[in-house]
Amino acid sequence: MYVCLCFGVTDREIRKAADNGISSMRQLGKELGVGRQCGRCACTAREILKESRSPDYMALANLLAQPA
Repeated sequence: MYVCLCFGVTDREIRKAADNGISSMRQLGKELGVGRQCGRCACTAREILKESRSPDYMALANLLAQPA
């Protein structure tokens, strides 16, 4: 889905940037331009970045719940 229409940035691109080490909105703005024009994308982009940088607790719980 497109998150930033001004620069044509998708949620996948934001997740990929997070995987490559981007950890702040400032870095995301410098790298992809997100939040630099009209700013409407900033909240959504911040949520996607935060979600991408945090561990997936459900996957870890499922892994730990499996018998040895």
